[in-house]
Amino acid sequence: MVAMDEPALRGYAIVADDLRELRSIDEVHAAHEAGASSIWVDVTSPDGPTLAGLAGCLQLHPLVEEDILERNQRAKVERIGGLLHLVAFELSYIEGQTLGASEIDLVLGEGFLLTTHEPDWDPFALETVSRDPRALLVPGPDHVLWALCDAIVDGYFPVFDRLGDAIEQLQDAVMARPSRAVVERLFRLRRDLLLARHAVSPQREIFNQLTNREEPLIDPERLLYFRDVYDHLIRLTDELDSYRELASTTLDVYLSTVNNNLSEIMKRLTAVTVILAGIGAVAGIFGMSEAGSALRLGEAPGFWLITLAMLLVAGLALVYFRRIDWL
Repeated sequence: MVAMDEPALRGYAIVADDLRELRSIDEVHAAHEAGASSIWVDVTSPDGPTLAGLAGCLQLHPLVEEDILERNQRAKVERIGGLLHLVAFELSYIEGQTLGASEIDLVLGEGFLLTTHEPDWDPFALETVSRDPRALLVPGPDHVLWALCDAIVDGYFPVFDRLGDAIEQLQDAVMARPSRAVVERLFRLRRDLLLARHAVSPQREIFNQLTNREEPLIDPERLLYFRDVYDHLIRLTDELDSYRELASTTLDVYLSTVNNNLSEIMKRLTAVTVILAGIGAVAGIFGMSEAGSALRLGEAPGFWLITLAMLLVAGLALVYFRRIDWL
């Protein structure tokens, strides 16, 4: 059996205007009891005991715990028991080849933010986090929520740039030399576009809801920042629609090119067949061994005359087919 990744807890808290780093559930409880104004707890590969240990001070709703543990959610935002549960997806290329999506759960509550994810995403490696954690937390957990969502959405742009480059390369390959390898690349691209659509498109509606309704856990002045993320998602979804249309058009061009090539081959085969059939028809009518008798000439003159006639018929057919561009 494959060993499961051990849950790793890390975070920060602002206690009495000081930044305190959190490395365990006990430290989270201690920061909460000390009256921390802002707490951010991040858990990698969460399990039941870890979430149960955090539920005491963070007041996690059982449905939220269940959704986090299942890790098979769609991108969504919902309010459950005084908590705002947001599910987003990070997109990245696995080993530089295959596009993959990783689920990220963000739970915003009164004075805290809980984030859970798989090991392939590290929020502490983000520049907005590593540069100054204290400045990130002081405005409140809703500010941390915006910073992480903004980083997730910004991470889509390099992925979309790569998808756009892949479409251009496929278009050139289809026009230059269509092959089975090109078709395989095209279908992998269509699969990647579908994955990106399932990850990105629902988030547009998520941020549309966040920016167009009152949310007590988010400072009204912070909505402007969330609206900026929403604008980025509008641009990305528009690009995604364009990419999907280009991919479909590329497939249509490939099929048309293959059909055109097949038609060219059939025309050439038809022309060769007609030429050979003409030669065979003349030879079959006269019979080369009886050509002299048929023409009442000598054997040798009759043979060469019929041979000349066959070559003449073949030459005329060749000139005709070249003129109509079949050969």
